[in-house]
Amino acid sequence: MWNTFGRRQLPDLSREELSRYSRHIILPEVGETGQRKLKAARILCVGTGGLGSPVSMYLAAAGVGTLGLVDFDVVEFHNLQRQIVHGTPDVGKPKLQSARARLDAINPGVKLDLHDGPLNAGNALRILGEYDVVVDGTDNFPARYLINDACVMLGRPEVYGAIFRFDGQASVFATPVGPCYRCVYPEPPPPGLVPSCAEAGVFGALPGVIGTIQATEAIKLVLGVGETLAGRLLIYDALRLHFRELRVKRNPACPVCGDTPSIRELIDYEAFCGMSAAEPLPAEVAPGELPMEITVEELKTRIDGGERLTLVDVREHYEHRIVHLPGATLIPMGELIARQQELNPDDELIIYCHFGIRSLKAAAYLRHEGFEKARSLRGGIDDWSRRVDRSMPTY
Repeated sequence: MWNTFGRRQLPDLSREELSRYSRHIILPEVGETGQRKLKAARILCVGTGGLGSPVSMYLAAAGVGTLGLVDFDVVEFHNLQRQIVHGTPDVGKPKLQSARARLDAINPGVKLDLHDGPLNAGNALRILGEYDVVVDGTDNFPARYLINDACVMLGRPEVYGAIFRFDGQASVFATPVGPCYRCVYPEPPPPGLVPSCAEAGVFGALPGVIGTIQATEAIKLVLGVGETLAGRLLIYDALRLHFRELRVKRNPACPVCGDTPSIRELIDYEAFCGMSAAEPLPAEVAPGELPMEITVEELKTRIDGGERLTLVDVREHYEHRIVHLPGATLIPMGELIARQQELNPDDELIIYCHFGIRSLKAAAYLRHEGFEKARSLRGGIDDWSRRVDRSMPTY
């Protein structure tokens, strides 16, 4: 079993720590030496959301000496269904501030290192290099490839987890005995093909299962016991309560961990995943050359000016019931092809969804079908509720 510590000197345990961790210490696989390893360990958790919540809470409870947290977001109401490190009084607070208070309450003996800001190619090697184990609690592809590549370059094991609707995955990457994330997923999916949890939803208890598995793997790596998920991809189906396992191997041709790596420094991961920031909309366009997107500010100005626009909501019925723009016609994406005859090709159609992803696809389809004035609301109703009408609920 690969151990991350080498010959690091282990700290002693206080009388209080011997009592606090007694149920660990009486395990032969842990013992007092193992608990001292945990106290000496430095583990980084990237993200304090759905996965980062159980990961950080269990690592703090286990007595990890230094726990690093990376985040730059604030707590919102829709987080509370699954991000259990945060509570209702924390809404509006920075997630790092909220998580620190909760983790201090769980175990004040753990040193918390807070990294406020996004992880990127400019800071990843510096931040990740300070830790023995890195736990990936992120929810997007650029961050996953960034963390993987940095861990390979630094020689740090990465504990991977991912969640989607009722499904989850977990593994351990970037170790000498197994593959890295790129070996399993050489290329990211096309932008927009895989909806985010905000678009598709996520079962509230799911990150608890996957996050707990990640915490388990991180602790095993520190202790040097058992068999980790290195070389295995664990797949969990919460609806059937079914686990299955795939054997995954290191790819000798992998551009990062292969025999002759071609990626030797961190790259632009937003560009690699096709998610670079969109160009700003032109201030002026020629007559008849409507841009594909419209901003919420422009739409508000035009509605206030009394212009004739047809609003089309392509979200699901349950989303429409939560919040919608007045006067919008609801045609969910799955019904658009069958119901497109309900729309007038001569009208300027403003298509909107939650974040502007589905609506952009819908607008492109409608233009292909002859609706030349079909446009997508950039940022969707979420942008509208945050930048135009703050009285509208968000989800």
